[in-house]
Amino acid sequence: MSPASGVSFPKVVGVAIAALILTAVPLPRIVAILRPDFAALAVIAFAIFAPRSAGLLFAFLMGLALDAFKGVVLGQHALALTTVAFITLNLHLRIRMFRIGQQALTVLSLLWLKEFIVFWIDGVTGHPLTDGARWLAVFTGALIWLFVPQLMQRLLTRR
Repeated sequence: MSPASGVSFPKVVGVAIAALILTAVPLPRIVAILRPDFAALAVIAFAIFAPRSAGLLFAFLMGLALDAFKGVVLGQHALALTTVAFITLNLHLRIRMFRIGQQALTVLSLLWLKEFIVFWIDGVTGHPLTDGARWLAVFTGALIWLFVPQLMQRLLTRR
């Protein structure tokens, strides 16, 4: 996969819809607190492996869709995902050179940053803050990342 490799528009839209569906599917509470943020993982994956196919606009639109699904302050997930995408796009060549474990730690920090921005906006706007369970999804997202590079490799090589 070269840095200039692109993903077709239908594939980007398909991954975005799949990530939003995985985020919106209702689950029992014990499973829902462990659900990783699939939208954030999709934004990070495209920013690392196909930066020309889906950039800041993709992150912003995914964030707005998350805001609409979750019924929260309009723009909080958009701001968080755009910030994460900006950092990831600036470091994508370095992150690609990391081993998979180092990539997972980098993704852990990016997911933590995204969750912190959402947590901060919740606090500033006076919305109820949740318990510490919201931070568990950050760790499961980092664990899921161990499989994401192989999935992106398949997505980028299939025609």
